Amino acid sequence: MTDAAIEKENKEIAHQYKELLRISYQTLSDEDKKLIRHAFDVAVDAHKDQRRKSGEAYIFHPIAVAKIVASEIGLDATSIAAALLHDVVEDTPYSIEEIERMFGKTVARIVDGLTKISHLQHDKDVSLQAENFRKMLLTLNDDVRVIIIKIADRLHNMQTMDSMRTDKQEKIASETLYIYAPLAHRIGLYNIKTELEDLGLKYTEPEVYNEILQKIKESKEDQDAYIAEFTDVIKNSLDKEEIEYTIKGRPKSIFSIRRKMKNQNVSFDEVYDKFAVRIIYRTNPANEKFLAWKIYSIVTDHFRPNPTRLRDWISSPKSTGYEALHITVMGPKGRWVEVQIRSERMNEIAEKGYAAHYKYKQGNQEDGLEEWVNKLQEALESSEVNAVDFVEQFKLNLYSKEIFVFTPQGDLKSLPKGATPMDFAFSIHTEVGLRTRGARVNGKLVPLSTELNSGDQVEIITSEKAKPNSNWLDYATTARARAKIKSSLKEEKKGIAEEGKAILARKLRAQKIPFNEKTINELVVYFKLKTSLDLFYRVGVGTIDNQKLKDYAASRSNALVSFFKSKIRKTQTSQDLDKDEITAKYDQLVFGRDEEVLDYKLANCCNPIPGDSVFGFVTVSEGIKVHKKDCPNAIQLQSNFAYRIIQAKWKDSTQEEFKAVIKLTGIDNLGLVNDVTKEISSNMNVNMRNIYFDSSDGVFSGKITVIVKNNNILKKLMDNLKKINGIDKVSRE
Repeated sequence: MTDAAIEKENKEIAHQYKELLRISYQTLSDEDKKLIRHAFDVAVDAHKDQRRKSGEAYIFHPIAVAKIVASEIGLDATSIAAALLHDVVEDTPYSIEEIERMFGKTVARIVDGLTKISHLQHDKDVSLQAENFRKMLLTLNDDVRVIIIKIADRLHNMQTMDSMRTDKQEKIASETLYIYAPLAHRIGLYNIKTELEDLGLKYTEPEVYNEILQKIKESKEDQDAYIAEFTDVIKNSLDKEEIEYTIKGRPKSIFSIRRKMKNQNVSFDEVYDKFAVRIIYRTNPANEKFLAWKIYSIVTDHFRPNPTRLRDWISSPKSTGYEALHITVMGPKGRWVEVQIRSERMNEIAEKGYAAHYKYKQGNQEDGLEEWVNKLQEALESSEVNAVDFVEQFKLNLYSKEIFVFTPQGDLKSLPKGATPMDFAFSIHTEVGLRTRGARVNGKLVPLSTELNSGDQVEIITSEKAKPNSNWLDYATTARARAKIKSSLKEEKKGIAEEGKAILARKLRAQKIPFNEKTINELVVYFKLKTSLDLFYRVGVGTIDNQKLKDYAASRSNALVSFFKSKIRKTQTSQDLDKDEITAKYDQLVFGRDEEVLDYKLANCCNPIPGDSVFGFVTVSEGIKVHKKDCPNAIQLQSNFAYRIIQAKWKDSTQEEFKAVIKLTGIDNLGLVNDVTKEISSNMNVNMRNIYFDSSDGVFSGKITVIVKNNNILKKLMDNLKKINGIDKVSRE
C-alpha cells in the first residue's frame, strides 16, 4: 500500500472509533472512555498486520462488532471493550492472562468465552455447529455477554460476506438461520434477528430474496400512499385526545414474507399483511397501560378488528420481555392491516432487548443479567442430550406460543402452548416433576396428558413412591421436562445394565464363551441392538434369557458368518439395482468443482428434477442424496452437517424425461377438466401419466402427474394453467 492509502485508512479507523463513542446507547463516564480507548489501542496493535478477505484492515471488523454492541444492543463499556478485543487472543500472540492483567477479570472472562467458542473440539459424527451452539449456551454460566457479542460478531460477518465463495456463504447463512437468528429472537433482539434472517435468505435462496426485494421496491409507492391514507383516519382522533405519538409504517421483513408465501402456498401479491403500522406513544408509567387500550379503542372505532388476531402482551409480556398490543383491522379497500401499539419504553425494549430493561429498571445491571441467565438455565439443563437434539429442543421452546397458568397459591407460570400438567410439574421444580403422581386442573382430577389452557389453575399431586416411566415422555412437551425424564430413565437403565453386565459375564463363562469386546459386539449385532448398554439392560430385565443366549452360542460358529454374508449380499444387490437405475436415467447431474459424475439418489422429501437448484448430501448408509436448495430440510442439513454437503448441478437435461405432480384448486365449472387436459396435451406437448379431480360444493381440487423434459417447461405449463378461467392456485407437490 502507498503512504497516501495508509494515511487514508488510518483516518477512517480514527473516524470509526469516534463514531463508536458517539452512538453508544449507554452514557459513558470518563472511566468508561478510558477503558474503551485502551481496548481500541490494544486491538489496533494486535491486528496491525491482518487483513480481511475483502482486503480491508482487520481492525474494522472488531470496531464494527463493538458498534453493534454499543448502539444496536445497547450494552455497557465493559461489553464494548470485550467486543473490540474479541479476536485478539484467538488470532494474535496476546494471551488471556495479559488481557486480564490489562483489563480486569470481567473483560478477560468474556474474551475467554468467545475464544473457547472458536476452538471447540467435536466428534466427527456429531454436527459441529450444533455442538458449537450447545457449548456457546453453556458459556452463559460464565457471562451472558459472551453470547450477545457472538451474535453481533455473526451479524457483521453476514453483512460482509460478498467476497466469500458461494459454498462458504451458503454454509454460514444456513448456520445463521438455524442457530443465531433464533437465539437473537430469544434474547429479545428483534431488529438483529430480522436482519440475520433476511441476510440468511439472501445467501441460501438468492433468486427468491432478490425477487421479493424487487417487488417490495416496486410496491413501495403504493404502500406509502396506503399507509398515509390509513393513518390520516386515526390521527384526528388521537390529536383530539391530546396523545403524544408517532405513527410509522414499515414493511414486513423479506424472510417473513417468504415464510408466509411458503406456509400459505401463495404468491407475493396474495400475502395480505406485507406491512405493519406502529403507533408509539409517550406517557408516564402510571398511565402506560390505560393509554394503550385507549389507542386500541380509537383504532377500532374507525376500523373493524379481527377478533382472532388480538395479541395482548402488555398484561402478560413475552418471556423475552416484549410488551405491546397487536391488532389486525380491516383497513381501506378491504385490506387487513396489523397495528402495533407500544409506549416509548416498550418500543425501546423491543429494539434493544435487555439493555433497555436495565435502563427502565433503574437497578443493578448485574441483577438483570443474573435474572436473564436464570431464565435460560432451563435450556442448559438438558446438556446430556446429543447436540443436534439439544438444538432442536432449544428451538422448540423458542418458537412455541406461550400460555399463562396459575399455581394453587395464585402465582403465574409461563409455559409453551400445548404444555401438560407434567410440563407444569417440572417447571415448578425437578423433584416435584420426578415425584408426580397426578394433577388437578381447576379443582378436577385430570390425566397427565391433558393440554393446559391460559388461565388454568394447576395443582400437582406428589408421592415419595412415584418415579418416571417411559410413558411420561408421551405426556411431556417442554425440553426441560423431557430432558429430566430421559435423564432419570437413563440413570435407572444404567443401574439395571450394571447388574445385567455381571449376569451376562457369568452366563457366557458357563457356555465357555469369552466375555470380551468382540463377543459383546457380536451379541449387539445378533440381537439387532444399537449399543452394549441396550444389551446389558435387556439381560438385566430378563428379555434376553438363558435360552436366547444358548441359541446365540449354537449359531456362533457357522450361522453368524452366513448371517453377515447375507446382509452384505442383500445390501450390495439393492444398492447395485438403485445405482444402475439412477445412472441410466439421471446421468446429467455432476458434483463438486471438478463436476464429477457420481452415483446418487433423489431425495423423496423434495423430489428434485432437472433445472432445480440442488445440492448433494452424503448420508451414512445410502450414498449421496440430492435435495433441492429450497427443500424443507435444506437449512438444517447445511447448518448441522456442512462437512457432508457437496455442490451439485444439472448439466444437459434436454434428452431425458421426468415425472412431476401438479396440484390445482379453484371454482368448478363446466368444461374445466377439458381446458386443463387440452392445455397440457395440445398446447404444451407434455404427456400426462394420470389425472385426478374432486369437486365439492362448487370448489374443486386436483392432481395431475405429467412427464416433462426440464424445470423450465414445468414452470411454463404451470403459468399457462393459472390463466385458465376458474383456476385459483397451481403448485408443485
